[in-house]
Order: sequence, then C-alpha cells, then structure tokens
Amino acid sequence: MIQLMEKEDAATAADQRNEIVLDTRELNLWYGPEQALKNIALQMSEKQVTAIIGPSGCGKSTYIKSLNRMVEMNPLVRITGQVMFKKRNIFHKNYSVEELRTQVGMVFQKPNPFPKSIYENVAYGPRIHGIRKKKLLDEIVEKSLRDAALWDEVKDRLNENAYGLSGGQQQRLCIARTLSIEPEVILMDEPTSALDPISTLKIEELVQELKQDYTIVIVTHNMQQAARVSDQTAFFLNGEVVEFNDTVTLFSNPNDQRTEDYITGRFG
Repeated sequence: MIQLMEKEDAATAADQRNEIVLDTRELNLWYGPEQALKNIALQMSEKQVTAIIGPSGCGKSTYIKSLNRMVEMNPLVRITGQVMFKKRNIFHKNYSVEELRTQVGMVFQKPNPFPKSIYENVAYGPRIHGIRKKKLLDEIVEKSLRDAALWDEVKDRLNENAYGLSGGQQQRLCIARTLSIEPEVILMDEPTSALDPISTLKIEELVQELKQDYTIVIVTHNMQQAARVSDQTAFFLNGEVVEFNDTVTLFSNPNDQRTEDYITGRFG
C-alpha cells in the first residue's frame, strides 16, 4: 500500500486551496496525425505541488512541456484549447515565449548543467536578463544555491566546472539555475529518475520547501513519490485525464476503476 504523508483532510485542503495559477481548458495536442492529448482540463493551485502520474506514453511529459510551450520545438505539433497562466492564454499570438519561460521554469529528467562553472550556471539567466553588477550577481547566485539546498556543499568551489558535481548535486544546481530568474511556477519532468535514493530524498525534501514560494508541477513514474510530495494528483491514461483529485483521496479512495487498477499495480 502506498504510504501517504500526513496531510490535512480533503475538505480542509479544499477550503484552503489558493488561487488558480495554471488553468488548462480543453487542451488537445497532435504530433502530426497522432493525437497525444485529448481534452485536458486541469487547474493547478498557487503554492501547491501537483503530481502527474500514469504509464509510459500516456502524455505526461507532453502535457508538462505544453505548459511552457517547449512542446512547440517539435515542428509537427498542433494545439487547440487554452492554458491560462494568471488569466492569460499562453498560446495567444501576443504572448512572448521568452516571457512565459521566465515565469514558468523547467527542470528536466536528466541533470543538464551548462559546461561552465557552478557560479556561471546560476548567473547565466540573470545575465541574459541584463544584470551585470558583480555584487548583485553574487547575491543571486548565493540565494539560489541556498534555496536549492546546495550552497553549503559548493560555496568553496563556485569556480569549478559543474560537471564535477555528483548527479544529485547537478540536479539541484539545475534547480538553482531555474530559481535564479525568480519564476512563479516550476515544472519538473521526472526530476529524480536518474538519481540514487539519497539524492532522490534530497530533491523530494527540496520540493516540499520550495512550495512555500512556488507553484510546482511534477511528472513522476514513481507513485510513492507522488504520494509523498504532492497536494493534488492527476492520473493520465492514453492522452486523457482519468481522474484529478487531492492526493490523499486519489490514492486512498479513487473514483475510477482504472485509477485503482493503476495505483495497485494491475497495469502500467
């Protein structure tokens, strides 16, 4: 049985739910003739962790990459529907992709630090946004590394190449790099799948800390992880949302038989 963290009961959680930050409305997505997402409707609440679970190929990663329009890097993609971010449709022709990705940051499945120093990895985003003063950059780098629970481990080696860090440290560095431009939302696409159990635990603890200030959406193939870190969970199957509920309810009393079959290991 999946073990759940102690959380408020569903009714209390619903009463305390914060403002909707990401509101997906009838989202459909095709790769050429193949439909990958079908009428997705989801709402992500401010300063909560939303987990996306489901078997391989169900549309989890496609969906999360649509939330900052990275999915559009595939020239075959066609999209209908809306994703409202703070009441603006991110697919509107006047919505700048650069602006969106500043506000909606992303952490990928495998750590992908730049081939630069630890310092330059974190300072990269602020520099792109025009910050040049060394003192201010120093402050941003330190704060971002502290917020990513990495500062104490790297403060004496900031000028060393980021590739010299362990896998778990590299992933936290990528999180620090995301935090350096002060996004409102952090998307995480299976951020611990390439990490060992100890590094995974550190990332999970970090997610719990970060949700005090950020809205987080995490795709995970690990249902125990979803149960541990998230406030609400969406179960995807064949490009559709089968069920979306607060995490405790979805795992302990799912409404759909397919959800129960998946979380009990009958398929997937």
